[in-house]
This record gives sequence, C-alpha cells and structure tokens, in this order.
Amino acid sequence: MKTVLITGTSSGYGRATALYFHSQGWNVIATMRTPRADVLPESERLRVVELDVTKPESVTAAFEAAGPIDVLVNNAGVPSISVFEGTPMDRVREVFETNTFGVMATTQAVLPLFRERGSGVVVNVTSSVVLGHMPLSAVYKASKMAVEGFTASLALELAPFGVQAKTVEPGACLTTNFAANATNGMPLDELVPAPYALWAKKTMDDFTGQALFTKESDVAETVWRAVHDATGQLRFPAGPDALWLAQAK
Repeated sequence: MKTVLITGTSSGYGRATALYFHSQGWNVIATMRTPRADVLPESERLRVVELDVTKPESVTAAFEAAGPIDVLVNNAGVPSISVFEGTPMDRVREVFETNTFGVMATTQAVLPLFRERGSGVVVNVTSSVVLGHMPLSAVYKASKMAVEGFTASLALELAPFGVQAKTVEPGACLTTNFAANATNGMPLDELVPAPYALWAKKTMDDFTGQALFTKESDVAETVWRAVHDATGQLRFPAGPDALWLAQAK
C-alpha cells in the first residue's frame, strides 16, 4: 500500500486529490496550514497533518510526522488577480513564498528519502496560465512559470536515481475559492489602478463568459495519471480549457 502526501488539502484541487487517492486504496497524508477535521472523511488510511510550506520548521515537523511516503503532490498555493502596476511588492513576495519557494522547500525535504530508496514521484501543481498569455496574472503566472522551469531541470537531476518530477497544469475552475482569495483581502480598486479599470472589467467579463472550465475531479484524475505515467511525459494539462490551451500552444 503506497502513501501520498498532498499539500493544501482543505479545499479545491487538493481536497479532491486527497479524496481520489484515498478512493483508490492509498494512504493519504493530507496537509493543511490550519488543519480541519471536517473537510475529509475519517479513515485509518487518511491523516491530517499541519503544514505551512512557508515556514521551515513546519516543513520539517510535517515530514517527520508523515513518515516514509511514495509520492509528494505540491498543491498548496495562493491565487492572485491584479494589475502589476497596482500590486504591492509585499504581495508579490507572499505569492512567491507559497507558490514557488514553498514547493522547493517541501521537495527538498523529501528528496533524500526518494534518492536513497531509488524511487518516488514529485508532482507540482502549477496552472494553465503557463500555457498562454493571460492578463491580470503577471505575478501569479511568474510564480507558476518558475515552478515549471524548476521541475523540468529537477526531473533531469533525479532521473539517474529512479525518481520522477512532473507538473500538472489545471485550468480555471468555478467551484474553488480562487477568485474569492485572489485579492488577499485588498480592495480590488487598489489592485487595479483607475486607468486600467474599464479594460480590467472587460477582461474579467470575457473570462467568466468562456465556454470551457475545469472541474476539481479533472485535476485529481490528472494527478493520478501523472503519478502512474511511465512514458516520461513531463507536463500534464488538466481540464478541457487547459487542454485547449496546450493544443493551441
């Protein structure tokens, strides 16, 4: 019986992925910055562990509590929708701390185990923003593009040891908390300076009116496929809109 550790499982793609792996008979270490027992079912094969990927001591404690694992899924992330000119640098750093440096921290924590054992898979969940040019996402896209490049190079470093690194690129989903959390509590008019306001509104209207969207189950199933893929594929678009972007690219 194999074990997967998934970050950011309190909602959205992370929660769906935890439920999917559990349904397939795996042991699941479901990590959350603020643990909640009510979002996942009670099971001997599912443990909720506290993990804040931006704090080194939390990363160390979480992996010690988890014990040996076979797969790491780096799903934890913070959304960001803004015009770059109106985005405070503190917010930029916050996005990178979780979306980029947090991924690197948890990956570095697990690599000695995987390398010494000669097996293991790291799946880094990025975003379909890496597949196309999307406005209002300069900071978010930059943080996710960094993970794409990191993963591609990491895969080459780990291959001689039988360890794999891959990315899953989810499309946009209407049932997650992405939009609600994307401003981090800041008034939208502060993140969108007045000269950009009309353009930004049209951009958002066009986005919400698109025909294709991703479901949480699309991402969970794609993570599962990435973990089990033996073809050497590095990137896995997840959801019909992500697939469309990948094909167009």
